Amino acid sequence: MRKHRLYGFAVIGLIYVLAFLLGLTLFGMVLPYTTIYVAVLIADIAATVFVYLTGLLVKNTSVYDPYWSVQPIVIVMLLLTRFQVFNLGIVLMIVALLYWGIRLTANWAYTFDSLESQDWRYDMLKEKTGKFYPLISLIGINLFPTLIVYLAVLPAMIFMESGGFNLFTLFGFMVCLLAASLQLFADIQMQRYRKSPHDKSKIIDVGLWKYSRHPNYLGEILMWWGVFIMMFSVNTTLWIYGIGALLNTGMFFFISIPMAEKRLAGYKQGFEEYKNRTRVLLPIKKRES
Repeated sequence: MRKHRLYGFAVIGLIYVLAFLLGLTLFGMVLPYTTIYVAVLIADIAATVFVYLTGLLVKNTSVYDPYWSVQPIVIVMLLLTRFQVFNLGIVLMIVALLYWGIRLTANWAYTFDSLESQDWRYDMLKEKTGKFYPLISLIGINLFPTLIVYLAVLPAMIFMESGGFNLFTLFGFMVCLLAASLQLFADIQMQRYRKSPHDKSKIIDVGLWKYSRHPNYLGEILMWWGVFIMMFSVNTTLWIYGIGALLNTGMFFFISIPMAEKRLAGYKQGFEEYKNRTRVLLPIKKRES
């Protein structure tokens, strides 16, 4: 059964429903004793640990993968029901997050194979860390991304309290739309390339990927700066909450991109030449020297 795609969807779907119910219950229990933002964090961590434990049960760390895109939507919709504030700024924030989150989750679903396969990075970490892998998985693969996304979505949570709108808010919204669309086109081009008849050992060199080595990562980075800009546009004293977008950017620059490029260099023909003529993120053609 583990090899069947629909079975995998059913198992992961059940896991996420239970994780949501656990988080929602815990949120309601702790809310009277703390702030709403701390209550969300506690519920978020509890749901993450639950997903981690079920990942151990089904022997697949990739059970956590859709959490990245589902988490912000659940949080923002929960706060929408709590704050009960509705104006143009909040509508734009919700639209931006729904567009980003639904698209990213759909891409995960499209690429999901079965419970028999998991992300290559997890296999690599498992091979390197051996018996310590369960602990590395809990901290590095599950809790760390959850905390990064929580901090990145925190400006949206603050924005949901009162909303607001001005031209700078609209600019932030447009950055979010650009970011999610960039990811959409990059992923579509990648999937088409994978299905096309070509030498699988060669690096992708079409569309956005012809000029940027990681256009999908660029979209993810821009998304959370756009969310921060929307919040900052209505309260410029809250600049400190840009820490989430900054940490998210750092995670891609210092962890995700180096790991991906090391792997690509090891099995893709022409990667070094491709690296020399393309930019890391911005899909802008390099000047020929």
